[in-house]
Amino acid sequence: MTDVTTPETGSREARPTRASRPPAPTGSRPTTPGTPPRRRRSAESQRRLVALTMLAPALLGLVVFFAYPLVASVFYSFTRYNQLQEPEFVGLLNYRFLFTQDPQVVPAVVNTLWFVVVLVPVRIVCGLLVAGLLSRARTATGFWRTLFYLPALVPPVASVVAFVFLFNPGTGPVNQLLRLVGIEGPLWFNDPAWSKPSLVILGVWVMGDIMIIFLASLLDVPRDLYEAASLDGATGVQQVRHITLPTIAPVIGFAAVTGVIAALQYFTEAAVASGVASGKATIGGGTAAGLGYPGTSLLTYTELLYQHGFANFQFGYASAMAVVLFVITAIVLVLTMRRISVFRPEES
Repeated sequence: MTDVTTPETGSREARPTRASRPPAPTGSRPTTPGTPPRRRRSAESQRRLVALTMLAPALLGLVVFFAYPLVASVFYSFTRYNQLQEPEFVGLLNYRFLFTQDPQVVPAVVNTLWFVVVLVPVRIVCGLLVAGLLSRARTATGFWRTLFYLPALVPPVASVVAFVFLFNPGTGPVNQLLRLVGIEGPLWFNDPAWSKPSLVILGVWVMGDIMIIFLASLLDVPRDLYEAASLDGATGVQQVRHITLPTIAPVIGFAAVTGVIAALQYFTEAAVASGVASGKATIGGGTAAGLGYPGTSLLTYTELLYQHGFANFQFGYASAMAVVLFVITAIVLVLTMRRISVFRPEES
């Protein structure tokens, strides 16, 4: 407050100073002096336009390659469509045939679940073991890491064709080496009991993709934790159990989720192995003769979907199969993420 003498009365009266004025109400939006509201709104619109421009390529790809195919698949799943005639609405006929009448669906689903239950854990365990060995290597580390990662760079078709010839029961070098030690090798890709384990061996050979991720996570574990545990008398197994695994748990969870999704869509390796082992090294129309060979042991759900859609031109029925696969994959993904603790929110 300051005292001011007024010329009218000659008396002194108190007037509030700048410091004694009441503060502005909290929560009010600060404004720039002299900037009209219309100009501020124009600046915000420009910022939003810039953000949308930056996101446009990703949004366009999402719409063109995901949203539109998904909506189109749902639409065609209720029709009879062969790409030569106009789609004919048939209601739930495709879904009824899929769940109650198609005799090939059950073996395809069983084989797909087998790969989910067996192939995914085996790849994770083997990749983690190899990454653990490489993280402790002291000499030629670059050579060994490159050696174990290189198979992952081989195209899937080439790797499957090579494995089918390597495991050929008559002329393959694997069975010839087994005969040298007095062991009669199995028929591998020509035996229904060994065809899926042969693909598991192939999956382990090309595990460099998850091995390199595990290796990076293991090298990121703080060394002082192991030193403190050693001083406390912890054994190697206890260090792995209480330090290594909890630290890299998010990476293991990521590998499990992506592995389950890939196994539910398992197609290339099974289709190529069936074709080459049966003598029909073609995909598409030529797959019909060796579909799931030997027998139906390598018949997967996506291979059956491909056969109906691109060999038999039953696009309506194939779309219904694709919709069911999408729903099942989403459900399995949600359940898997809920079961894995690293994807659950931490309790306060």
